[in-house]
This record gives sequence, structure tokens and C-alpha cells, in this order.
Amino acid sequence: MTRILALCLLVATLAATVMVNRAGAGELRGTGDLGVVVERATGSLLIVDRSERAAIGRVEGLGDLSHASVVFSPDERFAYVFGRDGGLTRVDILERRIAARVVQAGNAIGGAISDDGRLVAVSNYEPGGVRVFDAETLAPVADIPTGSKTVGLVDAPGRRFVFSLWEAGETWIADFAGGAEPAVTRIRGIGRNPYDALVTPDGRTYIAGLFGEDGLTRLDLWEAVPRPHRVLAGYGRGEAPLPVYKMPHLEGWALAAGRFALPAVGRHEILWVDARSFAEAGRTAVHGQPVFAVARPGGRQVWVNFAHPDNDTVQVIDTLSGEILRTLTPGPAVLHMEFAPRGAEVWVSVRDAGKVVIYDAASFEALGEIAAESPSGIFFTARAHRTGL
Repeated sequence: MTRILALCLLVATLAATVMVNRAGAGELRGTGDLGVVVERATGSLLIVDRSERAAIGRVEGLGDLSHASVVFSPDERFAYVFGRDGGLTRVDILERRIAARVVQAGNAIGGAISDDGRLVAVSNYEPGGVRVFDAETLAPVADIPTGSKTVGLVDAPGRRFVFSLWEAGETWIADFAGGAEPAVTRIRGIGRNPYDALVTPDGRTYIAGLFGEDGLTRLDLWEAVPRPHRVLAGYGRGEAPLPVYKMPHLEGWALAAGRFALPAVGRHEILWVDARSFAEAGRTAVHGQPVFAVARPGGRQVWVNFAHPDNDTVQVIDTLSGEILRTLTPGPAVLHMEFAPRGAEVWVSVRDAGKVVIYDAASFEALGEIAAESPSGIFFTARAHRTGL
């Protein structure tokens, strides 16, 4: 009789556990096929499942997400959301809730997580500088004042953060390998008004785009004291630049077939740069002013979206020939594109149509749509394992 009662209790306990695991945020699942979509108008985060091509939850109360970006913890469970209002929010995407939140500045422009996943850094416009927090608790770790707006913040190997200064035309490297007090290296002569930057997957090359002049500047982070080298200096020489309706993003950079594909500032062009010599390797005329130029994993194509008034369009470029393969019109205000980790699909946010469109990256066929409130950035958890993202 005792054994029968014990067995009944065990069965009841298991049944209750299964019910909990199947219900809502308590569902037992992995994180590898999850992602988030920023809903900029409502200050919320839509949690999506790539395999199901569906939204599975929403987290609200994240503040001003008009220029938000996201990074992930190494276990892919926590999303760190950087809001324009200076908010830094740690979101548990399995339990679909805010785990921690601080408003650390008046105006912020993105952030990064260290290679060991223990530090989160935020790049600030107001009051400027970079602030660094414990990734688990969001307790403050370090404050790095710069006297300038900071842009192009990325992580680099060895618990380092690299960022550039808009007004000062410098790039700084903050090294946390020795603990909470960083060793800071200042590199002058970057150029006028660096506006964004990228770092290569090996963490070696940092490239800052320049808004105040035609060109970019690269640094070799393997050097003890990196020296600035100009890339594509004066690429628009002799031409009048067009009005810039939206700043290009180098964070959506493409490295494919041994070349970088970079959006030109104030021009309807993609600039190709040899990844070894950093010499110009060609140009592709495109539909409008490019914002993101994103390589499909494997590098066979580059997908490009555009600033207003041409922002209803996406173009796909062949990386070998530099020719346009396909022009798509997903809808008004295409803001972001995110590939599945192995490149089978690309998800495209269409802000003014309130949807995310999912395309087959080989056939360009639309596979599905997900409703979203003014969607902008799309971020998949696979980013947790890539330097600079």
C-alpha cells in the first residue's frame, strides 16, 4: 500500500511538472532558435522562435527604443537591451520578464558585452563616455568619461571594449583584463566625426567610418599601440554628396569573398574594399542611400536596405560580380535584416507595415510574416557567440 501511494505521488508530481513546463513562460525549451524584435513605438521586445516562424511572447516597459540595440549572455538566455533614453535592461527571454534595469544616462547609443560575458558596456551621447556594469546584477563597475559623444562601441578579445569619440576624432581601448579599473589607450588622428565602427570576427581589425570626411580609418588591435590607417580617403572626390537622411550602420557590415562591403555616406553606392590590402576593389550603384549592408552567412550575397525616401526596398548583391541579383519591396520603412545563423532565411523588419517578413535567402520567396508593433532591430541569440555583435 505504501509503495502504491508513493507511486501515485510521483506520478502526480511529474504530471504537475509537465503542466508547468508546457504553460507560458515556464515551457521547457532551448534558446538556440530564439530571438527578439525591438518594438520601438511601444518600448517592448517581441520574443520570436525561428523554427516556428512565430512570436512566442512580449516583454514591455523598456523605455525609449527608438535607436535600440541588443546583445546576449553567453548562455543565450538573457538579452541586454540598450535604449535611447539611457536605459539598460536585462531581459530573461525564457521567463519573458525584466530581470534587471537601470537608467544610466540621459541619451545612449548602444553597447557591448565582454568576451567572457561578465561585463556590459554602454556608449553614451549624454553625458558622453562609456559606463560599464556587472552583467548579472547591472551594478556599476566603471565610468569612463570622455568629454565627447561615444560611438562605435564593440567588444574585443581579452575583456576589452573599443569605441570612438564623435567630437574628438579619437578611438579609445578600455582593457579590463586586470580587473574593474580599466587600462585606457587613447588613439588620436582617427579623422573628423567618426560615426560608427565594426570589428572583424577575429577581433583584430577595428574600422571607424567618418562622417566629417570621405573615408574610414582602421586600427590593428594586435599592435601594442594601434596606429590609425586611412581607408578610401576621399572616395567621393569631385562629387557633391547628397543630403544624409539616415546615418549608415557599419555594425551591419559585410565581409564576403575576401572583400568588405561598406555603405557610402551621402551616396547611392556600396563600396568594396579588399580585406587584405584595404584598397578599393569596386563599387556597386544601388537603389538609394544604403543603411545596412549585411552578408549572408557564407558570404555569397550581400543584402542592402536604404534610407528614406527609398526605404521600402531591399537589394541583393552577388559578392563575386558586384551585380544586383534581386530587388525586393517588403513594404514601407524597412529598418533591419537578420539572417538565420547558417543563412537559410533572412528576417526583415517593416516598421510602417507593422510586420516582420521572412524570406528564403536562396529563392527570395516570402516564407511568412509576423505582426509586430513598429518593429526595428531583429537580433537572434546566435549573436552571443560572435565578436563585435
